[in-house]
Order: sequence, then C-alpha cells, then structure tokens
Amino acid sequence: MPTWTEYIFQKKLGHTPSPGDVVEVVPDLVGFHDLTGYHVLEVLESMGKVEVFDKERVVVAFDHLSPPPTQRAAEIMVYIRKHVKALELPHFYDVGGGILHQIILEKYAMPEYVIFAADSHTNTAGAVGAFAHGMGATDIAAALKLGKTWVVIPAPFRVDMKGEFPPGVMGKDVALYLLKQFGAEGFNGYSVEVFVEIPKAFPMDDRATVANMSTEMGADALMFIPDVVTVDYLQRERGVSYKPPDLQPGRYVDKYVVELSKLEPLVAAPYSVDNVKAVREVEGVEVDQVFIGSCTNGRLSDFEIAARILRRGRVKSRCIAIPASYTIFRKALELGYIDILTKAGCVVTYGTCGPCLGGHFGVAGPGEVVVSTSNRNFKGRMGHPDSKVYLANPATAAAAALEGKIVDPRPYLL
Repeated sequence: MPTWTEYIFQKKLGHTPSPGDVVEVVPDLVGFHDLTGYHVLEVLESMGKVEVFDKERVVVAFDHLSPPPTQRAAEIMVYIRKHVKALELPHFYDVGGGILHQIILEKYAMPEYVIFAADSHTNTAGAVGAFAHGMGATDIAAALKLGKTWVVIPAPFRVDMKGEFPPGVMGKDVALYLLKQFGAEGFNGYSVEVFVEIPKAFPMDDRATVANMSTEMGADALMFIPDVVTVDYLQRERGVSYKPPDLQPGRYVDKYVVELSKLEPLVAAPYSVDNVKAVREVEGVEVDQVFIGSCTNGRLSDFEIAARILRRGRVKSRCIAIPASYTIFRKALELGYIDILTKAGCVVTYGTCGPCLGGHFGVAGPGEVVVSTSNRNFKGRMGHPDSKVYLANPATAAAAALEGKIVDPRPYLL
C-alpha cells in the first residue's frame, strides 16, 4: 500500500513515484506575502508578462511588515496591490487579514492538496494532511505562470504519537522534542508522516505548530494523516465534508515513536532551534520581553492558555500578543481572552508576523532576553544580535511574562 506522500502524488501524476524522482506537478494552491511577493512579481515581470495560471488558486497576504513600519515597506505593498488588482485575484488579504500560513490553513488547505508558497513555513498546512512546501520567489513565479513546477519526491518517514499530553505540554514541546532528537535539518529530504494514536488528544492547533516547525527540522513536508480531528475541523471551520481514504500504512524508510505522556515543557535556548532544554534547566533566567503569537503559536488555544495564566495578575516583563489572523482575534475577543491580556498589561494587535522576524511591534534591544512562541531563535532573529531568544510554548511564555523570568508553567495551570 502507498504511504500518504505516495498516495498524494499518485493522484496527481497517475502513477506512484519513488523517493528521489523528479516530477512535474500542478499545485492546488500557490501563495506569497508582502516580503516575498515583491520578488515573485519582479520575476514575472522579467518573464515578459505578469499573469497567473489560475487566479482561484492564488492566495496573497500582507503579514511580515504589516502594517508597513517603513516607507519602503509601504512602497512594496503599493506595488503588490497594483498587480493584485490588475490580475483580479480574489483571495487577497490586505493589512490586518492575517498571516499567510494561518489564512491558508483556516480557509483553503485540504487533505491531499499540494501547496507551494514563497515562504519556508508553508509546511504549516500539513496539519490537515496537505503536502505543503516552501519555495523561493523564482520557483513560485514559474509555478504561477506555468501552472506547474518540479519537485523531488522525498523519502517517507513515519512518526507515531502515542498517548496524551500531560498538563502544561503542547504541540510546541513535541516540535522541540523532535528537534532535540533529530537536530536542525535532521529531516532534510524526508516527508514526515504523523500518525496519532488518540486523535482527539492531539488537537488541530497543536498539529499546526508541529507542522510549522518541521521547517526547522529540514523536512520537505510534515503531514498529519487525516483522521476524525481533521474531519471535524474541516466541517466546523469551513462547513466542508471530507472522508479519509481507507489506506493501510505503506513502507517507510524509518520510523520513530513519541510518547506524549513522558514529555515536559521545553525551550530552545539561544542560538539554535535544536539547543533544546527542559524549562526546569533554565528556570530563573530574567526576561525582558515575551512574544505570544506568530504562525507557530498564534492560534485560539494558545491565547486560551495564556489567558488562564495571565488572569492571575500584571506582567513583570513586556508582553506582546498577536493572534495570527483577524478571525482568531475576533474569537479571542468574544471569549474574553483579549480583555484578560490587556488588563494584565500586554500589548495586543493581530494579523502580523511583527516581532518574529525582528520587523516591528517589539524588536529586541542589545542584551535583552526574549521568550517567544515563534519558530526561530538565531542570533539577531528578533532584533539586536546581542539579544537572546528562548523558544517556548504559550504557557511557558505567559508564565515568564507574569513572573519576569523563566518558570515552569505547570503550577500556574492548577
């Protein structure tokens, strides 16, 4: 029987490819944002004419430098808007709409889809079982114009999620655990296929976090095999019915089992995503700023757990909180999470990457320590090269904001 990767490409190509095969595939979705879109459109202009193969399959979002913090960022948005209007692209999200990856996940991605976008964290859509892969601006421009692009078929690697999360442990800790075990780029050339033993014990928000950070693992894609959680999510969020195919597990180059019940809250310490330690190992580190948000952990359940902790009092560290889309912001507002965060002293906005890439809304200064729910902690990633970034789950981040230092979040959830 085929693996999930083989199944997807078999449907696309009409035959089952082997790992290492170079194939041409027609994408179901192609996306870009403000930071990469300028270069995508430049390439299209250099090809003679800016055109797309199917405007219904194109998603564009302004998210990285949104709202524009500089004159140049504003100029780029004006340039992209001009082309979006000329092309009559219907799936365009201007300032405030949300982060591209979240928009694709909550509005467009489907199991079995092949998705390409001009950003490395396109993998996020693997949460619903899509083969989602980031590409450079030139490749995306070619895919937009020609309606197809080439892909090297990755080798399938199976990961089994056994058991359930203990209190205070989330999808972010699973991603960090895998980075600790396999290292940054450890899954380079692989398509990671995730099987969940108890589907409802691994919610969609946590799946999105793991899929998102598979980029840091070097994976070509990471896909959760569709199950009842996938079906329920698509029906609830979009009113779309989906029936997973009846497939028996195929042959994998290797496999690994994650015992969820044995995990504890983790952090990635400076300056590498795979410099992973238990939170208890770094307790007491003083924190200047906390960021809760990004395409990694800017979803509703992330703000629910942050609000549970921050309802205890005022923050002692600066705290910036940014839901990943307007939709999530509105739900968090209606449920009272935004009220709790603002009363605790957090600065709240929505729909922007902002601090994640050191763009705006909270750039780290020299010597400052940041606890962030985002996906990268490279030197200078969030601002000054002398700042230090610890990657953590939203509970750990919220507890750090409350206490002004890194602490174990579990006592705050009792």
